[in-house]
Amino acid sequence: MVPTPDQPSPGVPARSLAYLHAVDVGRVKWIRGKRAAALKSSGIRSVTDLLLHAPRRHIDRSRRLAIGELAVGDEATVIGRVERVSVRRPRPRMSIVEATVSDGHGSIKAVWFNQQYQARRLERGIEVALSGRIDRYRGRLQINSPAVDVLESGPDNLAVGRVVPVYRTIGSIGTGVLRLAVHNALLRSRPILDPLPDGLLERHELVPREEAINSIHFPESLAEVSAARRRLVFDEFFRHEVALAMTRKRNESDSVGIAHRLHPEPDLVERFIDGLPFQLTGAQRRVIDEIGADMAAPVPMHRLLHGEVGSGKTVVAVAALLVGVQSGYQAAIMAPTEVLAEQHYEGVTRLLSEARMAPRFAGPRSLFDPAHDDPDRPRIKVALLTGSRADTNRRERPGRSGLLAGIAAGEVDIVIGTHALIQEGVRFARLGAAVVDEQHRFGVHQRVKLKEKAQGADPDLLIMTATPIPRTLSMTLYGALDVSALDEMPAGRKRVRTWSVSAVGEELERAHQSIRDEVEKGRQAFVVCPLVEDSDRVEAASAIAEFRRLRRVFPDLRLGLLHGQMRSEEKRSVMDGFRSGDLDVLVSTTVIEVGVDVPNATIMVIRDADRFGLSQLHQLRGRVGRGAHPAQCVLLADPTTKDGAARISAMESMSDGYRLAEEDLRIRGHGTVFGARQSGFSDLRIADILADEAELSAARQEAFDLVDGDPRLDAHPDIREEVRVLLGDEVEWLFKS
Repeated sequence: MVPTPDQPSPGVPARSLAYLHAVDVGRVKWIRGKRAAALKSSGIRSVTDLLLHAPRRHIDRSRRLAIGELAVGDEATVIGRVERVSVRRPRPRMSIVEATVSDGHGSIKAVWFNQQYQARRLERGIEVALSGRIDRYRGRLQINSPAVDVLESGPDNLAVGRVVPVYRTIGSIGTGVLRLAVHNALLRSRPILDPLPDGLLERHELVPREEAINSIHFPESLAEVSAARRRLVFDEFFRHEVALAMTRKRNESDSVGIAHRLHPEPDLVERFIDGLPFQLTGAQRRVIDEIGADMAAPVPMHRLLHGEVGSGKTVVAVAALLVGVQSGYQAAIMAPTEVLAEQHYEGVTRLLSEARMAPRFAGPRSLFDPAHDDPDRPRIKVALLTGSRADTNRRERPGRSGLLAGIAAGEVDIVIGTHALIQEGVRFARLGAAVVDEQHRFGVHQRVKLKEKAQGADPDLLIMTATPIPRTLSMTLYGALDVSALDEMPAGRKRVRTWSVSAVGEELERAHQSIRDEVEKGRQAFVVCPLVEDSDRVEAASAIAEFRRLRRVFPDLRLGLLHGQMRSEEKRSVMDGFRSGDLDVLVSTTVIEVGVDVPNATIMVIRDADRFGLSQLHQLRGRVGRGAHPAQCVLLADPTTKDGAARISAMESMSDGYRLAEEDLRIRGHGTVFGARQSGFSDLRIADILADEAELSAARQEAFDLVDGDPRLDAHPDIREEVRVLLGDEVEWLFKS
């Protein structure tokens, strides 16, 4: 049994996690010098960090079967001492580590293939726990490739006759030292303050915090671990959701919004929708209504729009911009790359032209479409502004200085551009609505600078991403925003057949033939590579080398090369050539990942596909199948990792972006979630946003209800301090007047 501390004397104040966060981990017994430095380098800097460093598993040593009682086929944990260790090499590039483990009543052989590091861990005489499937080989019990935990007994017998916590090794600090350090920290930290109201604990049947921390490390039985983890998961989500709720409240209170007019005469939004040559989906209609309600309110809109590839986000974005324009304001779209900004410019002007609300030019000598001479039709003036290009859908070409003057004078309704929009020389007359596309590529300060371009009131902000977001991820990563999802595809959108082949030999030739077959039908092809140029450090295909290779493979075809290091004029020329059909094959990096729309492209070949994330693969695949013809995506891959193979398998079997997004999260693990943006809350320590969705939903509801009634948490100072201290600098601004 774990030694229990004496009951604290009456009047001893409970220690909050915020208080313990200020206590250096180096003050804990067993943690000194190099050990403290190793813990700090892994993110465990304080006593709070140590207490919330949950074991990766538990071994029940209170009930143990003798080795002699084990049966073939059992999934079991064997505890015993190492009697001997050997390494054999039956052939080149193969090693076999064998260890004999005995518990005094019997012995078992453990075998590992090509895991020579196990031999370095398993010294004769140490006690270990081996977990795996029991087998029999040549009449003797054997366990193949078991998980290994070294069990180190300490002066408090924390590894004997009880449920034993097993921690991941940190540097040279083994699980035994961590067990002793955590136990010491627990004894010295009690009593531990629980800031959550009793009513909340009762509503969700949560155990008290001190009990949860004790039981996650030193439970009396394995049954206690589940309840302990559930409470700590709730706490973790609750802290994040409180910060998100406070962010939303603070944004609302610090902002002066614009109450846009929804149905003036003429109603530009309805004219736009009615004039399109296709019907909107139900999801598009629903989201346009959600955005309209937001923009009619006097509070600035902060809404995230996400959806499947090809679900029609651009149409929704244009409708949002037109709400601003019909209220007498200007609108803007900011994209992360020139290619995407130019694609948006093409897409927006095309949609407005189809709705007979703006002219669309093919070149500087084009004339107005006669349909636009109708004086009753509104003419929406659209401009493109990037680092290298200043353009407009009006007949004249104003030049950069003329375009900037026109924007400042309010003569341009919609401005589309890159980060050039937030440069010092750009001034808007009345910016009232803004769309930020692929916002994960922008930092918070860039979005703030765009808002600062408005004068007097904050523009409504629609953040748009082409990556479908699982519900649980939207509640954590984007929890301060209202979220709209386009979860319905337009009629006629075809599934892209996806298949994988090796990048060498006959299978590679098969991919080449597929490209030639499509080109002979009058179609076009993408070939995407992970690198621009060959690298000595990374073994992956480069676009430049692939372009040269394919010119030899297809000497009779017209090939183009596109990558981010090219000059803007070169990139524009190549993309224009591909869109117009002057090129058969475009060899590119991921610069074409989003926004590029070439309906005649029917085949996408992705080199080293196992090196890409699932969401990125799905985005790339979305560049084909946008026209009337069947499309295919060929994944050239020879995966060397389990995760890489899992991504290829998922792409072949799944076409739903939301399922792929969840699978991507499952493969990558939730630890990467908050690192995926330039500014965000700390990574989750214990919680899993997929497995713990029920706790996340409950914590979110409680957090938002709490902040609704107490926006600055003045009545809940302990919760306020815990959120401020544990989430750190990223939320510090919430607590300043």
